[in-house]
Amino acid sequence: MSTKKRLLLNNTGRRVWVWFLLCVLIFVYFNNSSLFVQSGSGKPKLLAHRGLAQTFDMEGVTNETCTAERIHPPEHPYLENTIPSMRAAFAAGADVVELDVHLTADDQFAVFHDWTLDCRTEGTGVTRDYTMAKLKQLDVGYGYTADGGKTFPFRGKGVALMPSLDEVLSTFPDRSFLIHVKSEDPEEGVKLAKRLSALPQEHRKRLSVYGGDQPIKTLHRHLPDVRVMSRETMKDCLIPYIGVGWTGVVPSACEQTQLHIPEKIAPWLWGWSDRFMERMDRAGTRVILVAGSGGFSEGFDTGEALNRLPSGYSGWIWTNRIDRIAPTVKGEGDSD
Repeated sequence: MSTKKRLLLNNTGRRVWVWFLLCVLIFVYFNNSSLFVQSGSGKPKLLAHRGLAQTFDMEGVTNETCTAERIHPPEHPYLENTIPSMRAAFAAGADVVELDVHLTADDQFAVFHDWTLDCRTEGTGVTRDYTMAKLKQLDVGYGYTADGGKTFPFRGKGVALMPSLDEVLSTFPDRSFLIHVKSEDPEEGVKLAKRLSALPQEHRKRLSVYGGDQPIKTLHRHLPDVRVMSRETMKDCLIPYIGVGWTGVVPSACEQTQLHIPEKIAPWLWGWSDRFMERMDRAGTRVILVAGSGGFSEGFDTGEALNRLPSGYSGWIWTNRIDRIAPTVKGEGDSD
């Protein structure tokens, strides 16, 4: 073959590859663009973390920090994970309320955040060492202070306010909840599945459960119709999606689950935001956007934080200040 013919073939081959790569890039762009996705209402849906709760200084917080000892000066009378705080959160405009559960000595589920009782109550030890009746005798407002222990504004006001999960679900049968299993005990997942299986299916559809890998795995095995999330389910969904999502394929591990996506990571997901949300919605998966890097339950708690949302965003967001955020999102006023 002459040199001229070889050069001609090489040039033709290069042009074919250039056009092929160009077509692939065009396909990837339009397949993951939100330009042709029908937007929702343009108003985010709101998840109220722990109901309407007292907020606290998050600087230097670790897993061992007693957050009740560092609350901001109270702006409302509600205590997290109590029925009054949940009622106030729904009244403010929450679409879902997140709550925490621990197993008790009599195999009920207490709605309470901490592993131990020492921080928020006058009790000591862990919840599973007490019956639900004993836990109800405690004051869940006992340890809250905004001035280093000089005053305790909620002391004496939280007696009998620790509810059981059964109480919460019977009080709000038509409301949606995100249940946080705090332990790593797989048997806890079995027992929670048994509790939730007694509910009507329509009620279970309004519930999601997240927590440690083992209890979530066992719960999902016994109750596959409930949407779940754990570190393991997140990895099983998102790692394959990062590999194939550009094609529009949603891995089967992403179906009928829940994803908590930090806002700093979200823009790197194929199709973010509208196209990604549309794909996950078709898969029956709820996507909740959390603020910042997602550490220590960062939420969209100010108007400035809301301004960081994608234009027209109508997905779910996590907030610790439903009282401030809901009026802005629902169009009833401005938050500070």
